[in-house]
Amino acid sequence: MATPSTQPASATAPATLKVPRHIGLIMDGNGRWAKSRSLPRAAGHKAGVENLRRIIRACVELGIQHLTIYAFSTENWARPVDEVKGLLFLLDQVLDNELQELHREGVQIRHIGRVDGLADSTRRKLESAVAMTQNNTRLVLNVGFNYGGRAEIVNAIKQMLADGVTSDEVSEELIDRYLYTAGQPDPDLIIRTAGELRVSNFLLWQGAYSEYYAADVYWPDFDKNELLKALEHFNSRERRFGKTSEQLV
Repeated sequence: MATPSTQPASATAPATLKVPRHIGLIMDGNGRWAKSRSLPRAAGHKAGVENLRRIIRACVELGIQHLTIYAFSTENWARPVDEVKGLLFLLDQVLDNELQELHREGVQIRHIGRVDGLADSTRRKLESAVAMTQNNTRLVLNVGFNYGGRAEIVNAIKQMLADGVTSDEVSEELIDRYLYTAGQPDPDLIIRTAGELRVSNFLLWQGAYSEYYAADVYWPDFDKNELLKALEHFNSRERRFGKTSEQLV
């Protein structure tokens, strides 16, 4: 996984900057951000949600077409009960308070993950958000809530079996069509904050040839300037997809 560039980045993207079509975000470090300020973990998650609003706006401004965020993993249910309740409450609040603005910004919301464990009211809000924004085209926002890469692949296999797919019919292209992100390009760049160097069960299939970038700041401090640093690093990479440099010429 790449480490951040030491070169400063302007808050305005250079005209020559190539923008990825699809970015994945592992938003890590909310709890540690709060602890460093002697605040409860819930305050860190709240600050993380507020920062997400700013980053979504930055992605819209930069012309990024797809953004997949890792909001709550299938493993996060094992966290302390009060923290899980707080995260579920924040999802409710985001759906209540941010939906109209996201809709006006032309953001299309998609949920990737399972709905198990969500209250009926939350599930209905999520379904309503997806339906309301389905025709928006400026940015597709995949919200990974109760999401896990392994669970996604298991779900795809089960659906294929239920549809009577035979072994001879199985191909990478067919599996793509059974994933939560069906019809979308694979992420060009996956960013993880808080300096962590783990994939953490995020977009395991789709990220096979993604570039990875580790930002050495907690998620609430990952601003547009940090995003541009990640994009500058992405632009410095040679994406070979298994080929040699000579073959790309």
